[in-house]
Amino acid sequence: MIITLAGAALLAGFGAWALYGSTWLRTEEVKATGTEILTGDEVVRAAAVPMDIPLASVDKRAIAERLRAKLPRIKSVEVSRSWPHTVSLKVTERQPELLIQTGGKFVEVDAEGIRFATVATAPKGVPLLEMAVRDSPSLKRFGPDRIRAAAATVVVALPKAVHQDVRTVQVRSYDSITLRLTNGRTVVWGSAERSTAKAKVLTAALKAARDARHFDVSVPTAPAVSGS
Repeated sequence: MIITLAGAALLAGFGAWALYGSTWLRTEEVKATGTEILTGDEVVRAAAVPMDIPLASVDKRAIAERLRAKLPRIKSVEVSRSWPHTVSLKVTERQPELLIQTGGKFVEVDAEGIRFATVATAPKGVPLLEMAVRDSPSLKRFGPDRIRAAAATVVVALPKAVHQDVRTVQVRSYDSITLRLTNGRTVVWGSAERSTAKAKVLTAALKAARDARHFDVSVPTAPAVSGS
């Protein structure tokens, strides 16, 4: 029994030494995967993982927080240890759902309404967001972030066949959202509430009234179509 306990203690001590005291299991390499717009080198540099330290002592949470702070395009990152010498970074990037045009450039807005990057060229197929809420009481009540998130909710709810025709999302208040489509068509959406139901109703209305120019789905149980 004494020998068994002594052996276990010896193994535990050796294991701790191997993890933290030896030169066998130390950080020598950082790999980044999952990037789309960002490059792997950008992610690795921003991660700033200390080299030649015990791999077991790498602070994964600190690395993830550092990456999200330095690279707002990163929505999430999974930091893991790949024994014996590598730190792996699996990145998920934010995707633009809306664009805010400013000064000849475009601010990308994701599905949560978060502004995460400014680009010189507008990504193809991403609608413009026009917010005219300065004089709206809802600006004070909800704030610009929540109103922007509401606009993103509307766009995300649209099926691909409808989404590809949306050119502009106009917001006058939290409950006054209008879509500008191709061929001069407009859609009164109202608030972002019940967006899934509104998207289904709009899809059916667009198919049923192909020559119409004005659609109102603000009350999805009583849609209106005109201008045919």
